[in-house]
Amino acid sequence: MNKNILNTGVQEFISKNWNTDIMSVLLKKQQFTAVTQKELVEQLEAKKKCKEKLFTWFNTPKTYYPNKLNIEQTSSENTAQYKANLVNGNTLLDLTGGFGVDSFFFSQKIKEVYHCELDKNLSEIARYNFDILGKKNISCIPENGLDFLTKTNLDLDWIFIDPSRRNDAKEKVFFLSDCLPNVPENLALLFSKSNHLLIKTSPLLDFTIGINELKFVKEIQVVALQNDVKELLWILEKNYDKEITVKTINLLKNTTETFDFILNKERAMVSSLSEPLSYLYEPNSAILKSGAFKSVGNHFKLYKLQEHSHLYTSNELVDFPGRVFKVAAVIPFNKKEIQKLKITKANITTRNFPEPVASIRKKFKIKDGGDMYLFFTTDSTDKLVLLKCFKV
Repeated sequence: MNKNILNTGVQEFISKNWNTDIMSVLLKKQQFTAVTQKELVEQLEAKKKCKEKLFTWFNTPKTYYPNKLNIEQTSSENTAQYKANLVNGNTLLDLTGGFGVDSFFFSQKIKEVYHCELDKNLSEIARYNFDILGKKNISCIPENGLDFLTKTNLDLDWIFIDPSRRNDAKEKVFFLSDCLPNVPENLALLFSKSNHLLIKTSPLLDFTIGINELKFVKEIQVVALQNDVKELLWILEKNYDKEITVKTINLLKNTTETFDFILNKERAMVSSLSEPLSYLYEPNSAILKSGAFKSVGNHFKLYKLQEHSHLYTSNELVDFPGRVFKVAAVIPFNKKEIQKLKITKANITTRNFPEPVASIRKKFKIKDGGDMYLFFTTDSTDKLVLLKCFKV
């Protein structure tokens, strides 16, 4: 951490130029005696990435930024704030602290937060930023979280872990046992220090694989931000042996869509099928990721168009966690029939359909946009159809 970056002149430059062309700064002669152009660029790039994702840090004067990769890998403020509502008690260890966004929000709910970070420079940056943000109940520990856990006598209410999804060779990995730290390998140690674990993983981790690698899984939460799935959260409780609940959360600007189901019950359910009725329902991305295809239809008393289409229909309008459309017409997928409609502009979605959107647009010369929504899908009799819809 180069503290000369905090000098007034440097900070004024960063504040005024965070949105400037990076190459133009990099190619200039060194502007500040004790700060290189590369260091300046790192601050500018990271600050720019914080504008939408980490607005508290972006809007706080004299924030010190790590390299942009650390910003890319950290939770957003929205998802970090959501995670903070899942924990309670007096003590929490953030085993893989990073830039400290999760620790910051945990500290609003927990009396004492311990932030472990192996990278000593990043740990120093996090400690400095916690100070200027007025956070006095976070202790920064610049060492491997597992080493700290082995030595400590702390009685922890929660341990939070966000394993690095890259191995020693910097390759992306998807099994928990391939991540750093290796959580499955260290479960005995973790549960010897706390009864509650909260683990953040990539949305790409398969539920079955995760359950098989872990122990005492109580909940799996699928968290989406503006309908884009960002993370899976695994809540483990020591000696828990009951059914696993899956919770889906879609954090929107003015509301939050939620839907919960029991994993084993979903597997045993049967869906009711129907031809398209008055309304069409498309689940949000968190529900689609969770695989709650039968549970969501049964809960809202909806019919599926086809077993693998994951679109739902009803004659009565229901309040639904996803997009809802009024069905204006159902047309067989026939080139002549579709051309008769003379549609030149529409939003197109395909579900369980053999042709991609780009191919359909080219074939029927349909531009993107407008108020009309076209769903190309398969119906309950396995025929290809086009649903002409308008958003409710």
